[in-house]
Amino acid sequence: MVNYDCRLAVTLPRPAGLLALLLAVGAPACGETEDASATAPTGGDTSSETGTDTLGTSGQDPTHEAPPTETGGSEGATDSATDGTTTGPTTGDETTSTTSTTGTTSPVTSTDGTTSTTSTSTTSDTTGDETTGTTGEPSDSDCLLEGFANPDTALKLDYDQFGPIIGSHCKGTNHQDITDIERVVFIGDSVTVGTPPALGDDYYRSKLADVLVDRFGLTPPNALWKQVNPIDGVALVKESGDFVSCSKWGARTDDFLPPGNQVDDCFPPDMFDKRTLVITTMGGNDIAAIAKDGANGTPLDEVKANAAEAADLLRQTAHWFVDDPAKFPNGVFLVFANVYEFTDGTADLMACPAAGLGGFDKPWQNPAELIDVMVGFNEQFMSVAVETGTDMVFMLENFCGHGFKAGDPSAPCYRGPGQQNWFDLTCIHPTAQGHTVIADLFTAVIDE
Repeated sequence: MVNYDCRLAVTLPRPAGLLALLLAVGAPACGETEDASATAPTGGDTSSETGTDTLGTSGQDPTHEAPPTETGGSEGATDSATDGTTTGPTTGDETTSTTSTTGTTSPVTSTDGTTSTTSTSTTSDTTGDETTGTTGEPSDSDCLLEGFANPDTALKLDYDQFGPIIGSHCKGTNHQDITDIERVVFIGDSVTVGTPPALGDDYYRSKLADVLVDRFGLTPPNALWKQVNPIDGVALVKESGDFVSCSKWGARTDDFLPPGNQVDDCFPPDMFDKRTLVITTMGGNDIAAIAKDGANGTPLDEVKANAAEAADLLRQTAHWFVDDPAKFPNGVFLVFANVYEFTDGTADLMACPAAGLGGFDKPWQNPAELIDVMVGFNEQFMSVAVETGTDMVFMLENFCGHGFKAGDPSAPCYRGPGQQNWFDLTCIHPTAQGHTVIADLFTAVIDE
């Protein structure tokens, strides 16, 4: 279960990106059949520079696309980014958390000047263990179990310990009232910037940009902004219309703030007066590197410490945006995805046929340990959202069951026969369908 975002998260480390790109050009796709038991899912990873989707919409307005998706909420929920319907389950298994938490309720002042009360908590360990994290009573996060064939054994993260507000769509949290946006900035990794074999119009940032132009009356980006520069792994044009992209192939959470440069590059002080929406996927390359280290013998305590450090860098970035209301006097909003993985909750790194080319050339001796690391990593992403009053979309939960073990009835995220693979031949990046799902998740959270 390793892949960024239900990636319990496996993304390629930075050096592996070129190799994966070569694979995208010359190797057969992992699992091209529609039967998930015989094919590889296609969902996206935030890993390094490699190929992703194969299908494109070439400029079609995402609001007119209706591919079948299962992006959260209850069955029959309407997909907010497409005309199709979504069936909903999104995450998984009941796992235990080794984290000890202390909950507090405190006022959170949003970046648009309003104040609300939210529950926050601090944890002593960011790598959760297997726990139900529940009292046996129903909770809003139970919607994440809908759609799994075996909800009692599905992958269940203990988000309730942080007291989040789950959106009615069950595609993410609902901590911000996002309105009147003037500028949209995409930061993050290869899932956000996009990778071949997917086409530029397939990338979720391209689809989401089209939706946001309509929602907020923004000036649209040009066609070049929606393309990726395969040499540098960044958008072909950094800024166009009211949209900016500083995301990059292979990026990790330490690329947000100095000594990284994504925030500095995309947020010059003379733009702070713009009411800004920040969108990101990040963490997949961190967890991919951590997974490889563990498979190669790095002690578990060190693996957990590295995961905790990566999650804390996201936390620091979120605080950079929201802590000083005077920094963005007209408001700033942050929406980020949690980290998926391609093994459908099994931690079987060999599940993807091309895993070896991506550096996943040996299994974990104890897969349950890797699952615990990934669960704890994603739980800390939720703690960031609650602590900072920002929002998180459930990418892990929605992609779980659409990976390379989707056809395995014993997998925690099994959804039944015939599920689509949302991961491409690189193991860690989304297909065109996967990008559409991600765009829908972000749209639902932004809209509510």
